[in-house]
Amino acid sequence: VRKSGFRQDLYYRLNVITMKAPPLRDRREDIIPLADHFAKKFAHQCGRRIAGFSTAAKAYLQSHSWPGNVRELENAIERAVVLGVEETILPEDLPETVREDRPAGISATLYEEAVENAKKQVLIRAFERASYDHDRAAELLGLHPNYLHRLIRALDLRKTLNSARRATG
Repeated sequence: VRKSGFRQDLYYRLNVITMKAPPLRDRREDIIPLADHFAKKFAHQCGRRIAGFSTAAKAYLQSHSWPGNVRELENAIERAVVLGVEETILPEDLPETVREDRPAGISATLYEEAVENAKKQVLIRAFERASYDHDRAAELLGLHPNYLHRLIRALDLRKTLNSARRATG
């Protein structure tokens, strides 16, 4: 209190109950139930349907060290829900920091690249069919326009789509 400059009276007002919670890395059995909870929460907020996590995605979640504890897990799941395309959360939907701690037996780089390229091609074809009209492309894909914007940003497709739009018309 004295060294950090935090007001002592405020400290004692806030310090009613002290709770010690072990870090998430020491409670691995809590990771999947928490991830399921956050997935449902963010799916509801985004208006998406999430069926759950693939076996590989669960393995990544279990193998990550979670230095940011529950807040890091919550942010990772929010990202997966927002950027994922499938109803099932896949490893490529998780942040790179989570995928760096690769579980034993999973080689994902070629797979992840293939999935990302497939997503890009699907979006590019939808924009071509919609004459580069964003709302029409979203409708063709069955996606909310805001979600399509996020996908374009996440897949770094802005320049590609803008160049193609200029080239066609």
